[in-house]
Amino acid sequence: MVNTSQFCTFYLDKLLFGVELQGVQEVIRFLDMTKVPLAPAVVSGLINLRGQIVTAVDLRQRLELNPRPLGMIAMNVVVRSEDGAVSLLVDEIGDVVEVDEAIFEPSPETLRGSVRTMIRGVHKLNERLLHVLDIEKACQMTDVVETAVAGP
Repeated sequence: MVNTSQFCTFYLDKLLFGVELQGVQEVIRFLDMTKVPLAPAVVSGLINLRGQIVTAVDLRQRLELNPRPLGMIAMNVVVRSEDGAVSLLVDEIGDVVEVDEAIFEPSPETLRGSVRTMIRGVHKLNERLLHVLDIEKACQMTDVVETAVAGP
């Protein structure tokens, strides 16, 4: 019997990412956000999701990618983290894909710093790589490096 995993996929800067389907609460279109003064730079704001206040994290900024082009509207992938629901702002929603665990490989050596800790590894699909995102690490509001430098 083949071991498989299912991932909710999405795109950021034309790169394919995925989070384990069991960690996804829902996928929704863009919602208005309320800015949060003095929040970390990765926090775009707060959204009201049917009465539930959810922090929206700019995944492009979190993964140190180029800023979203003007006029491009982000989509919300709402995931369940240890601290509750968090919305990951992405460029475009992909499909739910099922992949064979045998094709999973560790993160590429070319990834740098805190980004490397957020990518658990990759699955080689037919035409591209599926970067598997660690939900807990992606939902942290500050970088691990910043925390270490600020230390006691």
